[in-house]
Amino acid sequence: MGAVQRRGNPVRLVIALSVAAALAIFLVFQAVAGNRTPSLNPSQLAGHRGSVSVSGYVLSPVRGDPHAAGGLRFRLRDIDGPHQSVRVPVVFHGSTPDLFRAGRHVYVVGKYDGRSVAATSITTKCPSKYSPAKSS
Repeated sequence: MGAVQRRGNPVRLVIALSVAAALAIFLVFQAVAGNRTPSLNPSQLAGHRGSVSVSGYVLSPVRGDPHAAGGLRFRLRDIDGPHQSVRVPVVFHGSTPDLFRAGRHVYVVGKYDGRSVAATSITTKCPSKYSPAKSS
């Protein structure tokens, strides 16, 4: 039997492997150091500026209209832990979730300017998922 003759060009193989390696490095970089929005509690906001995600407990009073120029205004505190006295004001323009009200745990995404969060979205945590099961 005769030997099988190779017809490929080694230059094409080198180029293909180089492109694959560059894509792999790019994906690893994006996974590790890409543009991430930090997820914080109100007590952790000090020193942060720009895009943030804040998880907190909605304090009363909740004032304003989310569709008016002044927006919906409320304050958040840490859900638990030693820093529950730290409050951060939030201003939101848009549609609020049905379950949104004072006393609920929420997840707010927006921009923090050092004083308040200009929220672009609010997600309410469903209270039934975090309640203990009822005993009969």
